[in-house]
Amino acid sequence: MNLPNKLTVGRICAIPVFIIALMMDQRVLACCLFIAAALTDFLDGQIARKYDLVTNFGKLMDPLADKLLTMSAFICLVGLDQIPAWMVIVILGREFIITGMRQVAAAEGIVIAAGWSGKIKTVLQMVAIPVLILENWPCDPYLGGFPADQILLWAALVMTVVSGIEYMVKNRQVFSQ
Repeated sequence: MNLPNKLTVGRICAIPVFIIALMMDQRVLACCLFIAAALTDFLDGQIARKYDLVTNFGKLMDPLADKLLTMSAFICLVGLDQIPAWMVIVILGREFIITGMRQVAAAEGIVIAAGWSGKIKTVLQMVAIPVLILENWPCDPYLGGFPADQILLWAALVMTVVSGIEYMVKNRQVFSQ
């Protein structure tokens, strides 16, 4: 197994530890685990492309690991009453739809590449989650009278919807096959 795939597997293995830390109110530890896992998401892709280590395992598991990490965090934050469940349902719905579209397209030999709006969505989610975990620390808790974590959460939600619509419109041929 190459290094990028080991980083992906490590990210998946870190998820239960992250969940336990967060649910046991060990927020600093949970935040550090989340950030480390999020950084491996960026790092494994960079290494795989730079050293031509892209594998079918990585193509499948890297995005899955990313979704497992972010969805685990969002679901735990619902359980901690920090975010409303409906927001997580919208985010999960988008992920299921796009993942399903990609699988259907792949079966037809079509590759649906990640667009910029999807990348922005991921970055916003990866930034919002640690701020939510740490309950706005070290951010100024109020930006223009609104909590920073909520601003980031809403921005991530808006980009989730926008990127989902963009994927569906750009790749509508997947639905017509």
